[in-house]
Formats: sequence, C-alpha cells, structure tokens
Amino acid sequence: MKRIERNRIIMLVILVVVTIFLATGCGSDKSNKEDLSLNIGLMPAVDAAPILLAENNGYFKELGLNVELQIFNNAQDRQSALQTQTIDGAITDLIAVAVNVDAGFDIKVTTMTNGVFPVLLKEGTENKKNIKVGMMEVSVTNFLIDEWLGDKYIIEKVYINDIPARLAAIGGGQLDMGLFPEPMASMGELNGLKKNLYQPEGDLCPDVIVFTGKALKEKEEAVKLFHKAYDKAVDELNQNPQLGRDIIMDKIPNLKPEIKDKIVLPEYTRVTIPDNQYIDKIIQWTSEVIKKELKIKADDLVERRFSK
Repeated sequence: MKRIERNRIIMLVILVVVTIFLATGCGSDKSNKEDLSLNIGLMPAVDAAPILLAENNGYFKELGLNVELQIFNNAQDRQSALQTQTIDGAITDLIAVAVNVDAGFDIKVTTMTNGVFPVLLKEGTENKKNIKVGMMEVSVTNFLIDEWLGDKYIIEKVYINDIPARLAAIGGGQLDMGLFPEPMASMGELNGLKKNLYQPEGDLCPDVIVFTGKALKEKEEAVKLFHKAYDKAVDELNQNPQLGRDIIMDKIPNLKPEIKDKIVLPEYTRVTIPDNQYIDKIIQWTSEVIKKELKIKADDLVERRFSK
C-alpha cells in the first residue's frame, strides 16, 4: 500500500510539473506574438511609401510581424497618439523630436525618411517682398521655410496644423505661400496653385521614424524586423519608382487620380541616421524658434543600433 501511495504521489507531482510547463509554454507563445506586433502612425506623404509598400507586399508578415498602420492628417494628432502610446512609432520630424525629448518624452529616432516638401503659391506672389506663409510651428515645414525662403523674403508665419485647412487658406487668398508634403502639394497644384521645388541642404530631410522607449524596450525584435522590411521596400522603390506612385494613390485617402503623374518622388534611402552635426543644427534652430534653450544633444534623440 505504501508503495502504491508513493507512486500516486510521484505521478501527481509529474502531472503538476507538466501542467505548469505547458501553461508557461503557451504563455510564452502568446507573449512572443504580442512582442511582434507594431502600430505605426503615418502622415499622407511620400516618405510613407516604403512602409505602405512593405505592408501591401507582405514583407512584414514574411518576417512574422503584425503591423497596423494609421494615417494622420494632423501632425498634432499624431504626436498625441505617440504620447499616449496608442501607437508604437511614427513618421515625424527632428524638430518635433527635439522639443518632445527635451520635455521628457521618451522617444528615439531610428532612421531618417525621405520627404518632399514643395512650396505652393498663387502665380505672381513670388514677386512680393512681404509674404504670409502657412506652416506648422514646431515642425519640418517651419525649418525648411527658413532654410529656403528666409534670405529672399520678409516672412509672416501663419501656423495652421491641418493640411487641408492650410491648402484652403492659400486658395482663398489668406496666405501667399505654404509648405506641403507630397502628394498633398500636387493636390494643390491640381487646384491651380504653382508648385516650386527646393533641394534640402546636403540632401538631408529632417523627417524621421521614431519609436517610443516602451516599444524599443519591450518590442526590440519587432522594431529590428520592421527596419529590415523597410530596407527591402526601399530597394524595390528605387528599382521601380512607379511603385511609389501606385502605392501612394492606393493607400492614401482622398487623392484625385489626376495627380498621379504630378507626384514628385525622392530617392529613398535605406535605414540611416544623419550625423550629429546636422542634428545639432536642428536643435539650435529649434531653440531659437521656441525661444527656449533645449538642454539636449544629438545622442539624446537617436537610437543607432538599427542602422548599423
């Protein structure tokens, strides 16, 4: 009897151990699946094309990633989504990143992107000396207006965050010019506005992809795989630029078919981060614009491990 009882106890112990093992194993699988999911915020702009193409062509799924994309028309809404961690990462710009990091918000740049920002204007307003220009205050649009037009005009800056509202203000005569991302700039051109193109200094665009500190810590493998898929899409876009126009027209809402051949595309770059000199220049410019010394340096804004 004692031997039978002892065997029962042994079997019971084995059963408990196996149950715990299986439960732990199932829990690990679930956790891994959660770690390989990302929610990414985009703006309706050409630098979203590599991400849109990677999602459309299944490059994320090939790597086991579950990526949800959300397009914002208003950059402030995108920033709010980042700050509330509704999204894990987003396309934004170094100006906004500098202000947010200085304020204690934990985000890091993982790569630059390739935006195109034409200046839209009514015919003839380029001959004026004093102009009203629409833009977002703490953003790439303000930075590029200073870089491109600051030595040519006396500029009154008008801050309008919403892109459609900014377009309407130029069309209605409240503004002389405005800076817009492609393809929204081509929508304005279609409505009779003139589109002027300028080249960023050193071919560097202040637009970037950021991830929250939480995502970088808890979803490191997912973020790594995201950049791998991004690079694959960049290679394909550079081999066949028409794919960029196709994916933009297909995925960005409210675009008119007539603009397709008007869209100006950049040469896309694989995952890379600008050097510290360029980032420090933007930090200094941002400090002057917001009239506050930012107590940060370039290395505080970036995470370079995914660009190596």
